[in-house]
Amino acid sequence: MTFIIGLTGGIGCGKSSASKFFSDLGINVIDTDVISRELTQPHSFATSMIQNTFGDIFIAADGTLDRNRMRDFIFSNSDARTKLEKILHPLILEETVHKAKQSQTPYTIIVIPLLFETSDYDNLIHRILVVDCNEQQQLSRTMSRSKLSEQKVKAIMATQISRETRLQNADDIVVNNQDINYLKSQILQLHYKYLAFSNNKSAT
Repeated sequence: MTFIIGLTGGIGCGKSSASKFFSDLGINVIDTDVISRELTQPHSFATSMIQNTFGDIFIAADGTLDRNRMRDFIFSNSDARTKLEKILHPLILEETVHKAKQSQTPYTIIVIPLLFETSDYDNLIHRILVVDCNEQQQLSRTMSRSKLSEQKVKAIMATQISRETRLQNADDIVVNNQDINYLKSQILQLHYKYLAFSNNKSAT
């Protein structure tokens, strides 16, 4: 298995933009959110489990998980969120490990939004990269992108680990508080750093 970086950050911090730059550099990127969407397609095992657990109301007309309805429900119901995580998280981890074992690039980026909220990936990743910005930027970016209300975005942020804890536990930090070129320059520096780590298989 190649050298593996776990990329994380709060909602709206720019994880997708950062991971795209790594992909543009020829690095394999595994996104657990993408895997989650793949697992909740019509007639899949996960979708059937969710339907049986929560009811037909959470299944969209096309047979996929109604992610918006489910999101609204679980962010106001911690028990429901736990039930959903028990269904999806083991399946996501299994597929992530499978993809990581197949990776052929010098190092691999795995995007894990809830990296610090779970211990599932502790034995898989070698290093943690946090994409960071201030909370007001998180709010404005997420509201603009997802058309969610400020109240809903704040509710999502409240379920995530604090910004301070993320930064304290990061091995590397990308500060995404300026333009896209500033973010890109930081990713390029990290790219060379990770290439060096992958050559000797040890991070210091």
